Amino acid sequence: MIIGGIYSFNNGQAVIEANYGHQLAEVIKVIGTADAIPYKTKVSAEKTMPGKLLFKPSSLNKAFKKEFVSLGWDANNRVLCDYPTEFYTSNYSPRTKTKNAYREMDFVKNRLGVEVQFGKYAFMVYNVCAKMTIFHNEDFIDAGIEIVPLKELALNMSTGVSYFEQFVWDLEHRGVSDIDIPVMIIGISG
Repeated sequence: MIIGGIYSFNNGQAVIEANYGHQLAEVIKVIGTADAIPYKTKVSAEKTMPGKLLFKPSSLNKAFKKEFVSLGWDANNRVLCDYPTEFYTSNYSPRTKTKNAYREMDFVKNRLGVEVQFGKYAFMVYNVCAKMTIFHNEDFIDAGIEIVPLKELALNMSTGVSYFEQFVWDLEHRGVSDIDIPVMIIGISG
């Protein structure tokens, strides 16, 4: 795969290039090593593209995981969630317990977090504007990289998959908050 776009959120590119050069080189290597073609195996049943062969996001994620793990990236990064119960109203009694809940980051190495996202739009925004901040607050990471498809790649996936161009537009119009960490958004294509 190739890198077709880079967006620096909260000075992410400069911070990562200055402090995580070796890890960034590994991320670039993983992207360059990934071959998307073998993962174009999903036959669409969608009304807008019946029978069209699409990339299967879960298979692409597994391919990325194999490459990152082979380079020593930790793929077992979980923050356990102890959900509060004091906000329930007095007339509510939960029928289920929230045990063993957690948040998970795809890859971490030397305090740099990486998320590979081929899913719906909300997950991209959540990763950068919530999850990476949580993992920073929990002392796992100081900066992050979000790898997402460019529109031309997303058009060869199921409908609803978000893409780099719309994600960047929203981040530009959202702005940076004082709790946001430096993140480099990398748009890829096959």
